[in-house]
Amino acid sequence: MSCSSSDLAPLLGSSANASAAADYICNQFTDAGYAIDTTYLLFSAYLVFSMQLGFAMLCAGSVRAKNTMNIMLTNVLDAAAGGLFYYLFGFAFAFGAPSNGFIGKHFFGLKEVPEPNFDYSNFLYQWAFAIAAAGITSGSIAERTQFVAYLIYSSFLTGFVYPVVSHWFWSGDGWAAAARNPGESLLFKSGVIDFAGSGVVHLVGGIAGLWGALIEGPRIGRFDHGGRSVALRGHSATLVVLGTFLLWFGWYGFNPGSFNVISKTYGPSGSIHGQWSAVGRTAVTTTLAGCTAALTTLFGKRLQTGHWNVADVCNGLLGGFAAITAGCSVVDPWAAIICGFVSAWVLIGLNKLAAALKFDDPLEAAQLHGGCGAWGIIFTALFARERYVNEVYPGRAGRPYGLFMGGGGRLLAAHIVQILVIVGWVSATMGPLFYALHKFGLLRISGEDEMAGMDLTRHGGFAYVYHDDDSITQNGSPGGGGGFMLKSSVVRVEPRTTPAAATNQEQTV
Repeated sequence: MSCSSSDLAPLLGSSANASAAADYICNQFTDAGYAIDTTYLLFSAYLVFSMQLGFAMLCAGSVRAKNTMNIMLTNVLDAAAGGLFYYLFGFAFAFGAPSNGFIGKHFFGLKEVPEPNFDYSNFLYQWAFAIAAAGITSGSIAERTQFVAYLIYSSFLTGFVYPVVSHWFWSGDGWAAAARNPGESLLFKSGVIDFAGSGVVHLVGGIAGLWGALIEGPRIGRFDHGGRSVALRGHSATLVVLGTFLLWFGWYGFNPGSFNVISKTYGPSGSIHGQWSAVGRTAVTTTLAGCTAALTTLFGKRLQTGHWNVADVCNGLLGGFAAITAGCSVVDPWAAIICGFVSAWVLIGLNKLAAALKFDDPLEAAQLHGGCGAWGIIFTALFARERYVNEVYPGRAGRPYGLFMGGGGRLLAAHIVQILVIVGWVSATMGPLFYALHKFGLLRISGEDEMAGMDLTRHGGFAYVYHDDDSITQNGSPGGGGGFMLKSSVVRVEPRTTPAAATNQEQTV
């Protein structure tokens, strides 16, 4: 929104104070606009940060009980270490302007902030995105990774690897940004439309997790001697569902919040056409993609296994969200349904491939965020609507839009480049880091510690303690109080085509 003193003054009459009154009113109007936009961005940042609690609950429920305390602590440290390193280096590498197209070079330690284009609220919002990428990676290497490795990779990812990618596609100086500075050329005359980060956040986190899990290898017992996939079930479906709903809630800051401002009109003053309407549409497309993916996964997995599995449905829902994140602001609601439907099958297919290749990712993070994130990038290039693209990314006449919407193939070409450069960059940085940690013996815990559980061997005790009459004491003898006992479903080999009767066994952890 804007206010012109020259337009307002005649409406206030012909008095000598009319011009001064117009200046005063316009200044107040401008201040109110800044306050509204800053409040909107801060609220969105709080929503995105709440996703860390969602990640923590999802991770905790998806691992075995003997590793709960470990995975919870890593989620806390992702936020804490990420905050410090993003403050010192990350924000500057991502948005420090003026700079070159590869990396930013201002705002280290928030020096020179606030300034006209960046206030403290921008830092907080972008930090919440950075730690989300680190949280994705932590799920891939859960239950077998040394704690020091978490600290090293999380700091490196949030302080350098992720910020460079976000500079490429989100900074006005970035070489592939759709919102690149006026007068500078766009990649294939379109730039990359990755509005909220299917590539910048999800693909980055997924590829980093892929390398970590590949170099570490699968958890003990994940595949039997015959090479068959063995389910190592998470210990709490309740926490998985709680974490999923928290992530769903936070996604309304992740996607709609990426507009950064809300008090911006697209049409004549007084019309309904403005950023506020685009924000609402973005929330709707986000919702529909996730819901469609959840239902598709529900029935797809039922046909495969014969079970209605809540954990699979939750992962399918999140896969739909990860996919729609790139194009949420520039596609129609009906297209979001297509996005969610395909993303569910992408996740199901990649999980089958992972099992065949003996790849172990306890939270399916590489498949979910990497695979569905890549699909979301392609989807945007196919279904982006011309009017929405020009509203969200104004000032470039004749900008390409979705291939299936009549916009040609330039946007698709730019998005294929995005996938390739992200995979290449993250592989070239995070792959050697994980390999170096492996060579120095800093990556994976010992087999004995893994079997006993990281909570006991690395964190001083279990997250859960039972004192039951039928528990097993610490020295292994049956009965007696004071023992530690957890119950879990008997391990079964996947896949199964018919429901099996559930049996329980007691095991010491």
